[in-house]
Amino acid sequence: MNSGGIGVPLGFPLGPTSVIQVTNLSSAVTSEQMRTLFGFLGDIEELRLYPPDNAPLAFSSKVCYIKFREASSVGVAQHLTNTVFIDRALIVVPCAEDD
Repeated sequence: MNSGGIGVPLGFPLGPTSVIQVTNLSSAVTSEQMRTLFGFLGDIEELRLYPPDNAPLAFSSKVCYIKFREASSVGVAQHLTNTVFIDRALIVVPCAEDD
């Protein structure tokens, strides 16, 4: 992942990827909470939460991109789709890696 876009949500099959996109996140969620939740599924190489924890404006929803060290963690992470976290059901999808 680079400083630009991190990934593109996929609606079609692709080769192995180690990145997921988590949407429908509560505006109250923090990157540390996301790291704790998804860290149980595999080693996290990189995590980006948008907007970030220190954003000056309030947002109604957030999105998180997580890159695991192992691509096998992506399939496991998808099982958290529809899990209620804080006050919303998570949506977890694999993303193509943006080199």
